[in-house]
Amino acid sequence: MDLIETIKSRRSVRKFGPDPVPPELIEKVLEAGRWAPSGLNNQPWRFAVITNHRTISEISTLTHYSKVVLASRVLIPVFLDTEKSYHREKDIQAIGACLQNMLLEIHSLGLGAVWLGEIIKSDREIRELLGLTGSLELMAVLALGYPDEQPKATKRKELKDLVVFKN
Repeated sequence: MDLIETIKSRRSVRKFGPDPVPPELIEKVLEAGRWAPSGLNNQPWRFAVITNHRTISEISTLTHYSKVVLASRVLIPVFLDTEKSYHREKDIQAIGACLQNMLLEIHSLGLGAVWLGEIIKSDREIRELLGLTGSLELMAVLALGYPDEQPKATKRKELKDLVVFKN
């Protein structure tokens, strides 16, 4: 698929089918995230991979989007490793690039996903549940699986309305 078509056709998927996601596809998603750009190449992201339904169920109680979490086959919490951070804002931007890489790879593999941000309010609880150290700060969770819906295209503003300066 042409890259711009991949970008334009990707949608947030919130309903998933029952089939498990093979480990080799999860690995490809993580690999895509790993190759995101970061300041000083510090690669501040860290990943957790959750496929166990009991753990997914426990995490579902920590978010307003519990139905989405429960329907997913895989959760990938993405953390900022604060011990590797050199500039918080730049590192958070790098994690955004990491998440976008992962979402595009998920889409290209025929999977679906949604980027959950509201769940970061439960950072401490999720780290405790997973037995992770305090140096990790939850930035987002990707909920993914095989799509059981085809979300409609969203409207975008015209490019002329977004460019604020052109010389």
